[in-house]
Amino acid sequence: MTASTTLRDVIGLDNQPSRLADTTLIMIDFQNTYRTGVMALEGAEQALAAGARLLAAARAVGTAVIHIVNDGGENTPYDIRAEIGAISTEVAPLDGEPVVVKRFPNAFHDTELEKTLRELGAGTELVLAGFMTHMCVTFTAEGAFNLGYRPTVVAEATATRPLPAPDGTVLPAATLQAAALTTISDLFGTIAPTVNDLTAGH
Repeated sequence: MTASTTLRDVIGLDNQPSRLADTTLIMIDFQNTYRTGVMALEGAEQALAAGARLLAAARAVGTAVIHIVNDGGENTPYDIRAEIGAISTEVAPLDGEPVVVKRFPNAFHDTELEKTLRELGAGTELVLAGFMTHMCVTFTAEGAFNLGYRPTVVAEATATRPLPAPDGTVLPAATLQAAALTTISDLFGTIAPTVNDLTAGH
């Protein structure tokens, strides 16, 4: 099977991942929500560890960091007032790092994210990581692209879960993750497979 030409190639967009030092890092929904219970993700712990390495690397080179949390309301797995909805301690914000609250998969929709980026003096280059690959990561990448940003998604610092497919089968998490990342790389952004792909040689 031969792969089709991507939309990025058709319209002449660059496919090189951003250089971490030249970006703003957006950490999406690294909440305890996804580590246990009904919303537990396949590979969540590995993705969280990669997210922690990415965050440390960004801080080391002076990259601005914005944390995103999804607020689903009290008594939900996304209750940001409770431990279940808190940002995991491994990637907890430092004093001065903004936290943007969202209620939709696209972190730009009806939030302070774009305003926060402007206040930080951010350019168009963004790095995205977090949960879930096929949902908030994908739709935030799309939202960023639609607003003129150039997002790079760090694949190993994302994770998702197996879901029922329309034909009644179960779509494995790895397949859904690959499909989501492929959707992003077709048009909305570039993919860095690992944290090292953003930091090696820089």
